[in-house]
Amino acid sequence: MDTVIAQWRRERPDLDLSAMGLFARMTRIAQLAGPRLEEVFARHGLRQGEFDVLAALRRSGEPYALMPSELSAALMMSRAGMTNRLDRLEEAGLVERRLSPTDRRSFRVRLTAEGRAVVDAALTDHAANLARLVAGLAPAERDVLDQALRALARALDTAPEAP
Repeated sequence: MDTVIAQWRRERPDLDLSAMGLFARMTRIAQLAGPRLEEVFARHGLRQGEFDVLAALRRSGEPYALMPSELSAALMMSRAGMTNRLDRLEEAGLVERRLSPTDRRSFRVRLTAEGRAVVDAALTDHAANLARLVAGLAPAERDVLDQALRALARALDTAPEAP
């Protein structure tokens, strides 16, 4: 990436390209980390998106049940996409759909005992994997990176769309 930025700076010295390097590095990190994250989920018979659903249910607390719309909102995904994930997880016996006792037109998705065991084991391995992936950074470097990424996320949340 440094070579690419240096070449652009040579060809277009009139442009500030510092942000290009930042975003290129973030993209590269995502490309490198993605398969390493998926490996852990695959060992538990999951894809990352399925883990995300199970994790959202698990961290919701007892009784580990949410409405599909709550899951969609928590994971920032469409209801159609959520339905596909829920179908796969239900078929695997990791979640179950139950009619709401207060509104028979809606239902709740509940983590099964097997689903809880799977997500707990996957989370344990996932946390260890993430710690391994950032082990090359000193604690102070992790803190600085975390603060910088939080600030960038806040800025992007409020930034106007591109013209």
